[in-house]
Amino acid sequence: MTKTPDTAPARGDGHRFSISRLMLSDFRSYHSLRLETDSRSVVLTGPNGAGKTNLLEAISFLGPGRGLRRARLSEVARRDGPDDKDDGEAPSFRPWAVAVEVKTPQGRVEIGTGLEAQLRPGAREKRAVHVDGEARKSQAALAEHLSVQWLTPQMDRLFLEGPSARRRFLDRLVFGFDPAHAGRVSAYEHAMRERGRLLRRGPADADWLRTLEETMAEKGIAVAAARQEITHRLDAVCGRPQGPFPGARLQVLGPVEDWLAEGPALAAEDRLKERLRGARDKDREAGGASFGPHRSDFAVRHLAKDQPAGQCSTGEQKALLITIVLATARMLAETRGTPPLLLLDEVAAHLDQDRRRALYDEVSALGAQAWLTGTDAALFDSLGSRAQHFEVRDGILTPRSA
Repeated sequence: MTKTPDTAPARGDGHRFSISRLMLSDFRSYHSLRLETDSRSVVLTGPNGAGKTNLLEAISFLGPGRGLRRARLSEVARRDGPDDKDDGEAPSFRPWAVAVEVKTPQGRVEIGTGLEAQLRPGAREKRAVHVDGEARKSQAALAEHLSVQWLTPQMDRLFLEGPSARRRFLDRLVFGFDPAHAGRVSAYEHAMRERGRLLRRGPADADWLRTLEETMAEKGIAVAAARQEITHRLDAVCGRPQGPFPGARLQVLGPVEDWLAEGPALAAEDRLKERLRGARDKDREAGGASFGPHRSDFAVRHLAKDQPAGQCSTGEQKALLITIVLATARMLAETRGTPPLLLLDEVAAHLDQDRRRALYDEVSALGAQAWLTGTDAALFDSLGSRAQHFEVRDGILTPRSA
C-alpha cells in the first residue's frame, strides 16, 4: 500500500469529487494495488512503460464506456503467459477489478467495476458495476455518481480523423451534465444493431422492425438534443478565452440537428422514423444504418483564427482540447456544484511553460482533482504542494517530495 498523509483541504474541498482510495486487482501490469490519497491532484512520473497510464485507464473505467484506450474488457486484464506456468499452456487472463472510495458533495461513496468471471469458455464478456456494495445492471449508474474527463496523447488526432471519436468525446462531456445520456446512447446503439441483424436476415418481422425503428427515433432524437444543448452551453463558455488557451467555436453538424433547430422534437422523431423506414433496402445491402445521430459530427473552430481545428497546428489543437475540457469543468462546477475528475496523460510535455502554469492554476482554482502523468518530474514543479507526487517504477508507487 502507498499512502499520502492528508494535508489542509483545498478551498471548496467539501464541494468536489476526489478519490481517497484506489484499489486494483489484475489490471494490466498491476497484480494488486492499494493507493490512498488526499483531495489534492495526483502527479505520476516515471519512465515509459512504468504503469502510469494504466492507473489513469483504470480510473477511466469508473465512467460509462470502454475507458480512455477504448479497450475490450479482456484486453485490460493482467495475463499469465507460459513463463508464469509450469505446464506451458497458452496465455490466459483473470477477471479484473477497479474500486475507489470517492469523496462527493453528498458524502463518501464506494464504486467498483470489473470483468466478471466467465462461467463457460467463449461466453460473452460481461462488466460488473457496484455502488456501495450493491450490484447495478447498467454502466449508466456510474455517471450518476462520478464525472470523469480525460485527455490522452491519442486524442491529439481527434480533429484529423473521422467523426466517431469526436462524437464519443462529446458524449463523454454530456455524461457529466446528464447521467441519463449514457443509457440513451446505449439504447440507441443496441436498437440500431438489432435492426441491422434483422434486416440482414430478411424477410424481417415487420412489427419488431417497426418497434426497433421507433426506439431508434425516440432515443436518437433525445441523444441529439442533449448533445446540441451541451454544445450550445459550452460554446458560450469556450468563446471567452482563459489566459493563454484559445477561444473555440463549437457546433454539432448533421441533418437530425437541423431538424431540431427547425421544429419540435416530436416532429423530428417522426421524420427520423420515416427516414429509417425508407432506407431499409439500402441499409440491408450496406449492413448498417445510413442515417441518424450516429453519423453527426462535433465541429470545433479556432475562434481568433476562424479556422477549423483540423487545420490548426498540433500545439493549437492540443490547446483547443484543453479549452473544451476546462470549460466543461467550469460549467460542472457551476451547475452541479463540483468539477469532474480530470485524467491528463502526458499533457504537460506538449505545453510551453506559460500554458503549463495556466493549466495548473486553473485546475487548482476549480478545486478539481486531476491525475497527471509524465516522464519528467520537472514539468510539474510549479504545482508544488498543490499536488501529491509519486514516482512510478515497475508498477510500484513511491511518494516524492514536491
